Amino acid sequence: MLRLHFFCISLIALALSACVSQPVDRQQTQAAAYAMPDKYSAQVVEAVLREGGNAIDAAVAAGFTLAVTFPEAGNIGGGGFLLTRFEGQNYFLDYREKAPLAAHRDMYLDATGEVVDRASLVGIRAAGVPGTVDGLWRAHQRFGRLPWQRLLEPAIQLAEQGFDVHPQTAGEVKDAIEWFDGQVNFAEHFGAMQQAGKFVQPELAKVLQRIAQHGPADFYSGETARMIVAQSVRDGGLITEQDLIGYQSVWREPLVANWREFEVVTAPPPSSGGFAVIQLLKMKALLDPEFDKLSLNSPQYVHLIAEMEKRVFADRAQYFGDPDFVDVPIKQLISDAYIEARASEVQLDTISQLESVVPGLEPPSTTHYSIMDQWGNAVSNTYTINWSYGSGVVVEGAGFLLNNEMDDFSIKPGVANVYGVVGGSANEIQPAKRMLSSMSPTILLDDTGVRVVVGTPGGSTIFTSVFQGIVNVIDNDMSATDAVSASRFHHQLLPPELVTTSIRFPLPESTRTELIERGYRVEPHAWEFGDVQLIHHRLGDTDAASDPRGIGVSGVIE
Repeated sequence: MLRLHFFCISLIALALSACVSQPVDRQQTQAAAYAMPDKYSAQVVEAVLREGGNAIDAAVAAGFTLAVTFPEAGNIGGGGFLLTRFEGQNYFLDYREKAPLAAHRDMYLDATGEVVDRASLVGIRAAGVPGTVDGLWRAHQRFGRLPWQRLLEPAIQLAEQGFDVHPQTAGEVKDAIEWFDGQVNFAEHFGAMQQAGKFVQPELAKVLQRIAQHGPADFYSGETARMIVAQSVRDGGLITEQDLIGYQSVWREPLVANWREFEVVTAPPPSSGGFAVIQLLKMKALLDPEFDKLSLNSPQYVHLIAEMEKRVFADRAQYFGDPDFVDVPIKQLISDAYIEARASEVQLDTISQLESVVPGLEPPSTTHYSIMDQWGNAVSNTYTINWSYGSGVVVEGAGFLLNNEMDDFSIKPGVANVYGVVGGSANEIQPAKRMLSSMSPTILLDDTGVRVVVGTPGGSTIFTSVFQGIVNVIDNDMSATDAVSASRFHHQLLPPELVTTSIRFPLPESTRTELIERGYRVEPHAWEFGDVQLIHHRLGDTDAASDPRGIGVSGVIE
């Protein structure tokens, strides 16, 4: 079990201690835990939890901290989903970005109806209206215990005084500068991160100070809002004052399903990830006799999972979009009868071809963190600016990046997005519509309370990675560390015979060889997918782990 303790000796912990009031007077019932994508957010979360904050307080402080120290995905210029189990009840907050009011279905097509290369990925017109600030505020207003200003103080100090750039991050910044190819102002603001050393962000610090003082009003109708609109005007974007003023995050009913002895609580539409996690878990349970004698990641194990994933992606493409705009048949899609029918279609020995896998009814950079407090409350939060460093557009005078979430719409039916995923009319662009997502923050419950808190970034690989993490700790009885470190693989319907694997932790050579003999193409994924953050609580013992593919830190606080 990882037990990494950050006592109040760091700058961040000292800052928190200086402004904390008396700790909340409640009886501690269990160990607290966290699994975070970088060391700074881990330090902040530990300090908040030690000083009486709950899981929501810790999540809010972490969200703003990552906006400073993890700019490739942590953000105030993007959006996400927050799932929480709080005082025995489940809640889901949708703070996903929305299309600007001036957006329209064919906005990324040329005069001949063809998709303009990278138009939905690079530049101001790729950005949706951000939701993170509003989402974190609403979560805090409903469940937070510690003062709002106090939770932003660590992020403000890290922006003012700087943080040490990780070598892995420096390399990613170099790649991002090449990707943006001088089309945006990214290199001007973040080029210094190509080198190790302190990176200071005074403009972002001022934005965070205003948000600390005025809440979301600054971001959506105040000085920061004016900076966003000015950037949009300069670059020929679509985001207006009306778009920002009109943005609101939404509390939705989470998806809940029974699987084995657990209750699975996960993300509803506009996420496609929650339904996918439920379908995959239930299909695997129905196919238990076929899995019983298989070792993890053996050739037949991989084949069966790939067959399941084909059907999930077919449903995703056909039915999913923003539930405020389209009728998503979610109850049917996660019903036992429907999933039984889908499981019965799995070909045990051959690869299902595309024409036989049809809908069954009539990032890369995102980041995730998992937190459990000492009172048994849990937060699984995934938020994003989509592709690494988003649109590449930095808001002048404010120092933060805008997302490129518009690429998550179906910009043309049948044309794949940057993750290789196709969509249909349910996810076409419409004004003020939320784009479809694969983000899958998930919590597993049993009769003792929270058992698993898990999530990951990774675009279309998110829910396949979450599924594999859950199966590893529950079905394969792995520790949290082994579960997130295990080799992972991914299949997403197109191409029908392609299975991609983790770059650093690939499938065994013998498995790859046999899969190729069966007719599969087995290739390293285009990027190292997944940065799984997982907490497992069982029989009074708490285990937390951060994926070794990333630079994260996990810990347990006794």
